[in-house]
Amino acid sequence: MSPERAPTAEDDAVRAHPLLGHLVRARRRGQALDRRHPRLLDTAVVLLVAAVALPDLLSDGTHGPFGEAGDRRELPFALLVVLAVALVVPLWWRRRAPTVTFLVIALVSLVQFSLGVWLQAGISTLVALFTLARQGSLRVLGWAVALTVAQVTLAACVLVRVEHPLLGLFFLLGTVTAAVAVGLTLRIRRMYLAALEDRAARLEIERDQRVRLTAAAERSRVAREMHDIVGHNLSVMVGLADGAATLAAHRNERSAEALRLLGDTGRQAMGELRLVLGVLREGQEHERALSPQPGIRDLDPLLTRVRAAGLSVTYRTVGDLDSLGGGLQLTVYRIVQEALTNTLKHAGTGSTARVTVAHGADGVRIRVADTGPPPDAPRRPGPGPGPRPGPGSAAEGPGHGLVGIRQRAAMYGGTVTIGHRDTGHGWVVDVVLAPAAAPTPPAPGEHLP
Repeated sequence: MSPERAPTAEDDAVRAHPLLGHLVRARRRGQALDRRHPRLLDTAVVLLVAAVALPDLLSDGTHGPFGEAGDRRELPFALLVVLAVALVVPLWWRRRAPTVTFLVIALVSLVQFSLGVWLQAGISTLVALFTLARQGSLRVLGWAVALTVAQVTLAACVLVRVEHPLLGLFFLLGTVTAAVAVGLTLRIRRMYLAALEDRAARLEIERDQRVRLTAAAERSRVAREMHDIVGHNLSVMVGLADGAATLAAHRNERSAEALRLLGDTGRQAMGELRLVLGVLREGQEHERALSPQPGIRDLDPLLTRVRAAGLSVTYRTVGDLDSLGGGLQLTVYRIVQEALTNTLKHAGTGSTARVTVAHGADGVRIRVADTGPPPDAPRRPGPGPGPRPGPGSAAEGPGHGLVGIRQRAAMYGGTVTIGHRDTGHGWVVDVVLAPAAAPTPPAPGEHLP
């Protein structure tokens, strides 16, 4: 079964006017028939023009539509038949080759005018002009109209003897204008409908893309929350269960086996959680290990890896950082990771960075400052003045690093300052978090890089 067609304004008009509905349905049936049998319409047009021209061909031709005309009885009847056929038959190819069809008919018309006759089969010129205006080249149409006007003027005023040449010329030029105007109108209508269909298709594609992007952002947000919260809590539960099981085993308590089963169940749940995250994130890279979540103590291994990459880093802490909650420690770790990755990308390995994490009564302050690229370092392609775009963490694609820092800070009611250092050389990322504030979840559609 074909998909249901969306109702259009034309359908509303059909329901409102029964007669118009019959006409529209007849037009649709005709279009369907023409698509199935395209030669049928061309043959019908040829037969219709031939039926109009036949009575004029059988008459003596002394009386035309504009009074007395030239006498055709001096010419052989066979020649008149050949001229009429040569004017009508090319219409069978009018839609496949509109330019060639018009040129052939124009040439035959010039021949008949030069012989001093005026056949009714000449209306094929109007049909050819109509087809050329509807589906031919517009540049060719301009030359065709000019040629037709010149030819009709020459015939009515010079070549063919007409009783009222000016009246004949007026009506002939009017029919030429009407044929071209109708053809152009149908051409513009077809182009307008095609543009509307194309726009509707593009809007549908854009709507589907927006839906997919929104769903992907929501999946990423859910996956990040599960990664940061559920995975971390499962890791803590498994660690506590394993430790309690070991302690119970040393004391020969019967609860040791139950605690071991609890730890195994937690590890199984973590494995299933990893599979769920893989489905939610749909191709985005994510950490292979969900347990344990990185915290303040993991900054040392992180800085070791950064130093191994060639960036000189000094690290200083102030206050009791181990007393911070797991979620806040994870936020501190990610902010430092994003800032150092940004330094590596834009300042290079010849730069020097200083990391300071301080915990006081007013909150937690993270400050990562670098000296910028060395003076002799080749210029890296970048965005110029203004904050450098973050390259992202290991879990996200490039371009989301600074956005992730701001979003993580916003969850704890923090403030973020990113820009040039006061010395004019290098960059600084200065974040102040308020651990007393409850974490604020991201708005719908947002995700944490």
